[in-house]
Amino acid sequence: MLVPFSWQKTNRNLQAAITSSIAAGDFWARSRGLKYLRFVHRLDAETSGVLLFAKSPGALQTYSQLFETRKMEKRYLAVVAGIPKQAEWICRLKLAPDPDRIGRMRADARKGKEAETHFRCLESRAGIPPARARSLVEARPFTGRTHQIRVHLASSGHPVLGDAMYGSGASKEGLALRAVELAYKDPFTRRQVLIVAPVDQFLYVHGFKGSGDAL
Repeated sequence: MLVPFSWQKTNRNLQAAITSSIAAGDFWARSRGLKYLRFVHRLDAETSGVLLFAKSPGALQTYSQLFETRKMEKRYLAVVAGIPKQAEWICRLKLAPDPDRIGRMRADARKGKEAETHFRCLESRAGIPPARARSLVEARPFTGRTHQIRVHLASSGHPVLGDAMYGSGASKEGLALRAVELAYKDPFTRRQVLIVAPVDQFLYVHGFKGSGDAL
């Protein structure tokens, strides 16, 4: 499933809405023969892109194990403030809930859980004034902590644009973070699977028109 840019504007909990819709026999579910549909993993509420679902309890457990054992490769694109000094870097700051703000995470070397994200700067654009410079960054998280990419980028001095919690504030374009790829060996078919989300609209909205073919 592709989570749209309007994800953050959805009033109802998506999982509850899906469950209710299947139970009611709505056409979209009935026409697909769906009796069960559950998230295998989650995205931050404002993040768009690829979201994996399971159509049976057995599949849910099996695919969940791919995430838990780190056999699921995840790739994100983020548009961040500023221009990183390094073309590539790794952030391993441990993360823990922020006791001063419900729902927020923070770097915490003593109480935090292990977290690792690999970053690569794909393209940068100068700004006028310079404070408006922005960069397109690839993020590959090797752990799955809440808000991991957002906290690691903010801690690196380059918060995600449109991030009201860790950056300079929300924007009309929304959070500039998109889950663009999931890659894994399917535990049932034993084949390699690559799920890719389109990126052209995301790049255009966030000021990187024409960059999609190179990604």
